Amino acid sequence: MSDPFFQPVSGFDLPRYAGVPTFMRLPHVGLDDARLAKVDVGLIGVPWDSGTTNRPGPRHGPRQLRDMSTMMRAENGATGIRPFEAMNCADLGDVPPNPADIQDSMSRITAFYHKVRAAGVRPLTAGGDHLTSLPVLRALAADSPLGMVHFDSHTDLFHSYFGGTMYTHGTPFRRAVEEGLLDPKRVVQIGIRGSTYDREDREFAKFVGIRVIPIEEFHARGVEEVMSEARDIVGTAPTYISYDIDFIDPAFAPGTGTPEIGGPTSFQAIKVVRELGGCHIVGADLVEVSPPFDASGGTAYLGATILFELLCVMAGGMVRSS
Repeated sequence: MSDPFFQPVSGFDLPRYAGVPTFMRLPHVGLDDARLAKVDVGLIGVPWDSGTTNRPGPRHGPRQLRDMSTMMRAENGATGIRPFEAMNCADLGDVPPNPADIQDSMSRITAFYHKVRAAGVRPLTAGGDHLTSLPVLRALAADSPLGMVHFDSHTDLFHSYFGGTMYTHGTPFRRAVEEGLLDPKRVVQIGIRGSTYDREDREFAKFVGIRVIPIEEFHARGVEEVMSEARDIVGTAPTYISYDIDFIDPAFAPGTGTPEIGGPTSFQAIKVVRELGGCHIVGADLVEVSPPFDASGGTAYLGATILFELLCVMAGGMVRSS
């Protein structure tokens, strides 16, 4: 059993709409709190979208995801995993970004995650736009490159935007490969689709050995077969999971900046996460939830559910003696 301090507030004790919202109603533990050393998985908000090139708004994602995550309960109804009993989980708060300076914000994010990693905490991040993943990876892959399972409708492998802007939400994994943060032969991108400017990103993926599974192949082969290949690609070495909410069809997740039609259903969206069992996950993120385009809150609720599913996978196999 986990430490009782780290148990979330139950809806039987306090209504979900009451109290101060934290991720999944978990206790808040700051980076200077002595209890940080006891945390196994820390949920972190990165309220930042300076890498956005079209519709902004993911900077508001962590706050809405926290609110919607109050609906998460103690047990995964499908898998039976009770993550809050298997490990100590806490809300570690938000990284304070500088919305006027991309480089300063990335430095702040990396410094925050260096402290998280030094404490032995595995981070589960709520973004933020997809550029958020790059400074997180700079901390987690400081010693050696990671593998990655990437759910998205875009590869985010472009070289640059607007004639030389190198840091946008369309470039993080190009930079991560160039910086040696990702082992491209242990990277798989799932769900890629939509119209495109050119094939530069696909050509780069092919050149370095990244496996791209377009949405047509995903639908033709099915979740189980595709995810079996994904697990084979990353193997048992340390792996990062990056989940862009626009992986999901906008019929189910309209609240995002760059939606693409033809994607998975909401059930498939959580099924792919459940199929990550056995991966050595050292960190994960859920990005690009944009509340200004999410009038019903349904996108954020789906995003919060995906965060819970990721937490359950990260809890798989963990057993505490006390």
